[in-house]
Amino acid sequence: MGSLELDHDHDHENNSQFIINPLDPTEFRRQGHMVIDFIADYYQNIEKYQVLSQVEPGYLRKLLPESAPNNPESIETILQDVHKHIIPGITHWQSPNYFAYFPSSGSIAGFLGEMLSTGFNVVGFNWMSSPAATELECIVMDWLGEMLKLPKSFLFSGNGGGVLQGTTCEAILCTLTAARDQMLSRIGREKMETLVVYGSDQTHSAIQKAAKIAGINPMNFRAIKTTKSTSFGLCPKSLRAAIDADVEAGLVPFFLCATVGTTSTNAIDPIGPLCEVAKDYSIWVHVDAAYAGSACICPEFRHFIDGVEGANSFTLNAHKWFFTTLDCCCLWVKDPSALIKSLSTNPAYLRNKATDSKQVVDYKDWQITLSRRFRAMKLWLVLRSYGVANLRNFLRSHVKMAKLFEQLVSLDNRFEIVAPRYFALVCFRVLARPNVNKVYENGTVANHDVERENELNQKLLESINSSGHVYMTPTVVDGVYIIRCAIGSTLTEERHVIMAWKVVQEHANALLSKF
Repeated sequence: MGSLELDHDHDHENNSQFIINPLDPTEFRRQGHMVIDFIADYYQNIEKYQVLSQVEPGYLRKLLPESAPNNPESIETILQDVHKHIIPGITHWQSPNYFAYFPSSGSIAGFLGEMLSTGFNVVGFNWMSSPAATELECIVMDWLGEMLKLPKSFLFSGNGGGVLQGTTCEAILCTLTAARDQMLSRIGREKMETLVVYGSDQTHSAIQKAAKIAGINPMNFRAIKTTKSTSFGLCPKSLRAAIDADVEAGLVPFFLCATVGTTSTNAIDPIGPLCEVAKDYSIWVHVDAAYAGSACICPEFRHFIDGVEGANSFTLNAHKWFFTTLDCCCLWVKDPSALIKSLSTNPAYLRNKATDSKQVVDYKDWQITLSRRFRAMKLWLVLRSYGVANLRNFLRSHVKMAKLFEQLVSLDNRFEIVAPRYFALVCFRVLARPNVNKVYENGTVANHDVERENELNQKLLESINSSGHVYMTPTVVDGVYIIRCAIGSTLTEERHVIMAWKVVQEHANALLSKF
């Protein structure tokens, strides 16, 4: 009897009213138009939303059912729930009033490229699995490399090459792993515990995570202290001193992560001089230009990556400030074989004549995962839809607006700029007393005022963000609490920057009157 009941249940579930073709072209067209309209309406009204979501943790579980529906629900019903339940819990990264972290800039071309990529839904782990996905990626990586004036040694047209990873975190792990294996092949794998990784105290935490995953002794990570005298860039002399101390202790330096545009303040590590130091010890140099690298397609910013010819690898995130939707990290390497030796696998089920010919690129061997998305499609659409000249002008407009914000801050003697502005990030803070304890001008803050002024700036930022009008984020450098205003949202205009400054002043007025 039990089996008969089960069969009855299956018959019920197989009833024609429950059968849906998940890829019916007519229904896809209908629903697709509805979603496009929904997203277009979202962007048309995006300024009406509070930038920073104000919901409490766990809000969504209270609103949604405890289990998945047994029967289909209409796209109309689902979109209603997106509007009612999901949008309130979104922090609006594409808002013109979003100035937090770094931008995640979007564009019509980026969105449509993502649609094409998702629509084809190919899994391009090797050339054979989708030749166009691999070959387009090789082409756009050379295009972008040429726009950056990277040395030919980083391009497929030379002896190097580029690959699209998900994020810089993945790219750093891949390059660090290749560098690790390269060094161990020289000194012996039994000396793994002696390997040392270098960065500065401003280097992104991704390097520490990568070193941990790659099995590097946590005690062998060197976060070399930076100072205001070098605008928080890594000093080559300090690097050499750290390396010499490690060598003397019997350790083996093997990897340096230099940064062009650090997360906290956009500090610039001097690439050329650092590479000269690293060369003396056969250290792999990775240049992390995740945010600022995009600006280097503009001739006036290209000098920030001078010396890159001495590096082994270079990254920028096209999904940060290059109008290409997340995720899209561009990694170039001089020696692709180093990646391939560390990351390749060749099981029988993946073998094919194209791979055996050695005439094709199999990107599965350039990354951690096997499967990969057709990311090149969206980058290709961005490059073709806007062209180099327009992309440069988009970036310049953001820098121009950042200069305006910087000027507005400078005109108010209750505030100070805390670090040099190189691109479109402005780092500032409010002072408890006008013109007193300006760290940018004086280089230091009286110890007894640090905690008080840090508390003041923390309260100011919390007040600004809770208003919902704008969203900015903090950092702490050399013990000083700093407010960061990162301009780069595609929709941001000068009026939004002026409004943001007015919001800052209004909340500062209220806070200082009580402080």
